[in-house]
Amino acid sequence: MSSVGRVLVIIPTYNEAENLPVIVGRVRASVPDADILVADDNSPDGTGRLADEMAASDAHVHVLHRPGKEGLGRAYLAGFAWGLDRDYDVLVEMDADGSHRPEELPRLLDALEHADLVLGSRWVPGGAVVNWPRSREVLSRGGSLYTRLALGIRTRDATGGYRAFRAQTLRDLDLDSVQSNGYCFQVDMLWRAVQRGKVIREVPITFVEREAGTSKMSNRIVVEALTKVGQWGAQERWRQVSGRPRRR
Repeated sequence: MSSVGRVLVIIPTYNEAENLPVIVGRVRASVPDADILVADDNSPDGTGRLADEMAASDAHVHVLHRPGKEGLGRAYLAGFAWGLDRDYDVLVEMDADGSHRPEELPRLLDALEHADLVLGSRWVPGGAVVNWPRSREVLSRGGSLYTRLALGIRTRDATGGYRAFRAQTLRDLDLDSVQSNGYCFQVDMLWRAVQRGKVIREVPITFVEREAGTSKMSNRIVVEALTKVGQWGAQERWRQVSGRPRRR
C-alpha cells in the first residue's frame, strides 16, 4: 500500500471500449495496491459493460454507471463522492485514453506526502507533450498563462487533468457548489485549493496524445473556461481592492 494511504484512481469514460482494458492494465501494473473506479456515462459502445466484466474478475476494479453524458466535471465529482464515502485517503484523476501515463503515478503519490494536491504538469522543466499539433500546444500553454495572469497564481499547468488529491483536500473544497466542466473544472478545483491555502506541487509528466478513440475537446469547453476564469479574476481583484480575506 502507498505510504499516503488507500488510493482510488478515477477514470471517466464515454466510448472508451478500445482504450479501457489497456489503461486499467497499466494502472494495475504501476500501482498494484490502488483501486480503480471507472465512471462511465452510459457509453453507447459498451464501455460500461466491459468495465463490469473487468470488475467481476478483479476486486481492485469498480464501476460507477451514470445515466448519460454530462461532462468530465460531473463524472469526477461523482467519482470523488463515491471514493470519499468509502474512506479512500487519496483520489486520482486520470484520462482513459492513455494520455496520462500510469507509470508516472508513483511519482505523483510520492510528491503528495508533502502536499495537499499534486498536479502532473506538462509545462514545468522535465514535462513534455507527444504527438500534439502546434495549435493544441499553443492553446494549452496560452490557457495556463491566461489563468496565471487572471488569478495571480504561480502554477505552470493550470488546465492539466492528471492530479492526485488528499481526501481531506477535497472535503475542504465545497464540492457541492462546483458547476464547471472540462478545462474549466480543472481550473476551478485548482483555484479553490489556492484560495484555501492548500499546499500544491507540480510534478513533470509526459502527456501522450490518444491513438484510439475521439477527443472530447470542443470550442464550447474552451469558451466556458475563458469566461469563468475572467470572472474569477475580476472577483479576486475586487477582493484585493476591498481588503476582504480569501474564503477558507
